[in-house]
Amino acid sequence: MVIIPAIDLLGAECVRLFKGDYNDVKSYEKDPAVAAAVFEKLGIKRLHLVDLDAARGEGKNNRMALQKIRSVFSGIIELGGGVREEADVRELLEIGVDRLIVGTVLAKNPEKVGLWIQKFGPVFIAGIDALDGEVKVSGWEKGTALQDSVLAKKCADMGITNIIYTNIDRDGTLAGPDLENTNRIARESKIGITLSGGISSQDDLKDVFQKADPLVKGVITGKAYYEGRLDLEKAVLDFQKNDEEYDW
Repeated sequence: MVIIPAIDLLGAECVRLFKGDYNDVKSYEKDPAVAAAVFEKLGIKRLHLVDLDAARGEGKNNRMALQKIRSVFSGIIELGGGVREEADVRELLEIGVDRLIVGTVLAKNPEKVGLWIQKFGPVFIAGIDALDGEVKVSGWEKGTALQDSVLAKKCADMGITNIIYTNIDRDGTLAGPDLENTNRIARESKIGITLSGGISSQDDLKDVFQKADPLVKGVITGKAYYEGRLDLEKAVLDFQKNDEEYDW
């Protein structure tokens, strides 16, 4: 199981939101590249980035920050937020982002994502962010009336091989992961899943490691690390294998 630290970018700073609320934000690092360099030293193989500005349609404020992160982190970088048009795909791949997370565009226009997969190959990850089972989009500020399981099955049909599943009600809360629904999405989609949201401690990671469906390949952690509740170096040693593949 791969441990995936998160860097959420807002105004080019490393922040965390509480349940996706842009009005409830806490900044942890003025220069996100500093955090990325620490993760590199700790043996992190994969980094989860979210462009919160772009997620709600506010342009390319964080592109320079992304370039700086890429310059100090050698592992796989996955990024979500604002991947809406082919121009975004091209620009982010040119910056050096390895995997692009599609959420809003996937829910609203899956045919477009299907065309991108044909053109750019298997570089896309589905971001399914749900509240009470309903998929939310546009920085989690808009509903879709689309059920998470329906979208997950559609991802499998499209050829997407990984889903990041987030229960919005757990994100940034340190209330524990939603393992039940994560396992449900794994069973229903039958493709690889990354669990996101709610991790608060080493015990939470152990719980996921022991009880997750075999298709749950990774766990994203953010606030627990930044608040000093999680020893990331120990987590890597305890739950991550050196010979495991991390490039899905």
